[in-house]
Parts: sequence; C-alpha cells; structure tokens
Amino acid sequence: MCNLSGRYIHKMVRVVFSVIAIFAFTYCDGQVRYDPTWESLDKRPLPQWFDEAKFGIFLHWGVYSVPSFGSEWFWSNWKSGNKDIVSFMKKNYPPNFTYQDFAKDFSAQLFDPNAWAKLFVRAGAKYVVLTSKHHEGYTLWPSKYSFSWNVRDVGPNRNLLG
Repeated sequence: MCNLSGRYIHKMVRVVFSVIAIFAFTYCDGQVRYDPTWESLDKRPLPQWFDEAKFGIFLHWGVYSVPSFGSEWFWSNWKSGNKDIVSFMKKNYPPNFTYQDFAKDFSAQLFDPNAWAKLFVRAGAKYVVLTSKHHEGYTLWPSKYSFSWNVRDVGPNRNLLG
C-alpha cells in the first residue's frame, strides 16, 4: 500500500492544477484572433439571425439631437473647429454657449417607446440597436459613472431605457 503524506498530496494537487491552468490559458482561451485586414475580418462568422434579418435600425439619439444640425458627431466637430458647425453656433446661440448647455433642452417630452416599436415593426425591422451612450459620454440611463452627465441629472430627468 502506498503511504502518501498530506503534505505531498497537497503539493501534487498544486502542481496538477498549475499545469491545467497554464494549458487552459495558453491553448484553450477560445478567442479567435483577427488581423487588422479586410481578409482576416471577412473570415469572422456571421450570426445566422443577423444574416436572415436583412433589415435593422441603428438609432443615435441624445444631446446632439438638440441642435439638429450635422450629426451625432456635432460635439466633436465643433471642438475641432469645423467651419459649418462654428458658423451655425455663432448664428444661433450666444457666444458662451457650451455643448453641455444643450442637455437642458434634451427633454424627450414626446418620446413614446411603444410608438417607436410599432413603427419599427411596421417598417419591417428585425432588430433595433440604440446607442445608449455616445462618444461625448451622455448616458440615456441614470449612471453613477457618468459624472452627472445623464438623463436623470440633466435633460429629461428620467430613465429612457428602462
């Protein structure tokens, strides 16, 4: 009969688990690697539901909707001195107006998510993706990580997502 001490067994268990962990992290991460080329990206699998859906809606809605000029890149374009945006701002807003000042006018007063959903279904959309936080950081839900730059603290004063 083999007489193994508890200390020896404990050491062997640690060695075995270490080998398994190294193998798992090295060979079994399950991540497919892609190179930054079109050929590599074209090898990625397309989900069947997405391929069959054919039509969906991507929605960009937020503070950048208030000036209704340009696009969702309004803030970035304004900051970088885009002449059309700068001219628009000089023509329509006071000199010290900031992008953050738009948030108080983002009221979502007429927002009716059920009406939107019905419209999307009638249009034949199979999916909808809402950009709930855009590059300027404003969130369409109350977020403690948005530094009071969200729908609860400025603008509609309500959660638009849930």
